Amino acid sequence: MYQTIVILPRRAIHLPPTLGFAPRHLEEGEFSHNLVKLGLAPQEPQWAHVTLPLTVSGFSTGPLTVSGFSTGPLYGGGRWFEIEVDVLTSEITVQVEGSRAVILLADGTSIKSYYDAIVWALESSGVTVRINSKSQEMAETWWLDRNETPLAYDADAAQKGLQLFRDAAREQAMFLAPLRCRKVMPALFWGTFDVSSLIVYNAHEPFPKDLVIEQAAFDEPMIEFGFWLGDASVDVPTFFILPYPFQYKELPSERLQPADAYYDAAMSECFLSLEHTSDGDVQAFFRTSFDLLSERLGWEGCDHYFLPLKMPEQSQQEPTDESP
Repeated sequence: MYQTIVILPRRAIHLPPTLGFAPRHLEEGEFSHNLVKLGLAPQEPQWAHVTLPLTVSGFSTGPLTVSGFSTGPLYGGGRWFEIEVDVLTSEITVQVEGSRAVILLADGTSIKSYYDAIVWALESSGVTVRINSKSQEMAETWWLDRNETPLAYDADAAQKGLQLFRDAAREQAMFLAPLRCRKVMPALFWGTFDVSSLIVYNAHEPFPKDLVIEQAAFDEPMIEFGFWLGDASVDVPTFFILPYPFQYKELPSERLQPADAYYDAAMSECFLSLEHTSDGDVQAFFRTSFDLLSERLGWEGCDHYFLPLKMPEQSQQEPTDESP
């Protein structure tokens, strides 16, 4: 049986004690969420879009969830576990095989409180995680297990931000999924808090400076397609496209679409503000930016990336000769 533990007062959500598995061939009238993914997920070569990531309790359609974010299944202490931030219910769930802890996201809660609750939920179920609690790449130094400053939490604002992230991930997936190349599909890069995806070119390009994070992040030519909510200098949700190696040179922005898209040589990035987009603009921005930057980087042999997949269009799927 599953055991649910609520860290802060809240109605417990009990999970079913058993998980049933569908037969290999579905009978008429039966339903499986893998068919939903077949019909809705952006199509990829080799039918990669129909696979289902394993979770602690079964299967999921992906780690960027409908309601927030997830670590996906992890293994430690001889047990499988998963941590999910559910923005819609304002909860963090820590699931370790047969147990599930719920931690509320609440206004005035400190980082230390969240940290302690997550660590306790894991350790009480036999999972010990050793992490560096010191802040990294931050102007100020602080520790996860010491910072007791109360933090603001606005559930409505968080849900609006989640909706923007989901929409951005969808745009990125629509562009990248059918491409015949090495890629990293959209996910939350929590260090910079943006939703990003990558096209990676098959070459070795080590980062030229002795910086720990950059040396691990940048050692192959790539083009990053990202979306972030803005910062103190640009307080507008924006799509960005970053090449590596970085190109701190003027490039012809007039090649970019739509007309409001531009390339910033000082940032080595292409930008398109969300407020300046309409239907089809983001896909045009992605394609024109890729063409501009891949040419600048000297990538060869990319023509086949965009060959159409030999699959029925999802809106017109009919039974095939391979159907039983």
